[in-house]
Amino acid sequence: MKLVRKDLEKDNAGQVTLIPEDSEDMWHTYNLLQVGDSLRASTIRKVQTESSTGSVGSNRIRTTLTLCVKAIDFDSQACQLRVKGINIQENDYVKMGAYHTIELEPNRQFTLAKKHWDSVVLERIEEACDPARNADVAAVVMQEGLAHVCLVTPSMTVTRAKVEVNIPRKRKGNCSQHDRALERFYEQVVQAIQRHINFEVVKCVLVASPGFVREQFCDYIFQQAIKTDNKLLLENRSKFLQVHSSSGHKYALKEALCDPSVTSRLSDTKAAGEVKALDDFYKMLQHEPERAFYGLKHVEKANEAMAIDTLLISDELFRHQDVATRARYVKLVDSVRENMGTVRIFSSLHVSGEHLGQLTGVAAILRFPVAELSDQEDESSSEED
Repeated sequence: MKLVRKDLEKDNAGQVTLIPEDSEDMWHTYNLLQVGDSLRASTIRKVQTESSTGSVGSNRIRTTLTLCVKAIDFDSQACQLRVKGINIQENDYVKMGAYHTIELEPNRQFTLAKKHWDSVVLERIEEACDPARNADVAAVVMQEGLAHVCLVTPSMTVTRAKVEVNIPRKRKGNCSQHDRALERFYEQVVQAIQRHINFEVVKCVLVASPGFVREQFCDYIFQQAIKTDNKLLLENRSKFLQVHSSSGHKYALKEALCDPSVTSRLSDTKAAGEVKALDDFYKMLQHEPERAFYGLKHVEKANEAMAIDTLLISDELFRHQDVATRARYVKLVDSVRENMGTVRIFSSLHVSGEHLGQLTGVAAILRFPVAELSDQEDESSSEED
């Protein structure tokens, strides 16, 4: 994301002008936008014209509109962002108060104005405009007959291809059908890798599977590369890293990212940090449950006791339509930071973010046990009875 201009006043009202550059920037833009914001961008409007003879025609005209945002729709697979709103600025082609939908896309500048830019939104702009971030991890999660080719960026886990092939069972004395189907499956996965993984950017390709599927696949891919003299695959052989996963489904990617050999390779990526934080939370929940809280009320109580060491929170919560609810989450984040705690904002498009979402979207690892909370709740519930 390119920051063109930033005009903020003392009360944090103001506007920023940005240019999204790739699909991940579209995800950041989606998280920046809120209902009630003012969005200014170029768009195409169908305009009716009447000629001197009285005939009516219509033309598509490019114009710049300023909308008060009413609805936001994001397609995570196509990374397309549609913003519906009401025109709030004089325009030659669109009346004041008329509805229009702007389609934001990469490399098209837009200006976003808010009555208040909170700390979470400003942090996201800083993160989005950081030139060091990129999609430097790819993953192939597979089992016999099923594979998912994914890209793991700092903010998203995007499934680029899903390969499914029916593999017949091995029969005594005749394995030819099974072997042919398996070879066809491997070939389709190789094609998906070559089509969707940019080896100039990616520094690690995880190949995860149960059993020996990953070893067999890696043997196949490089034997074929030698036969066909595929320089792209041969030159990037060292980037392929084999790890265990329980299945070939996308959710199994979390296990692969938790593998110690993977975390050491990915130590500088945001994704690895999120996975480790969530893994630490689950371990704490298992061994010292009084130092692992989840759910907004529990986490807020722990924060009041200044007990939070690490706050885990999903970015999905900051897209809440209710301003007061959103402000409550922002206040929690700011308070934890003031108390010298670490805040990790998880992307709901990451596998780790999906897992956190199942835990209400907010969790905390505590510095010290806070047993009084559950005791207080038990007392209050018994009083009510």
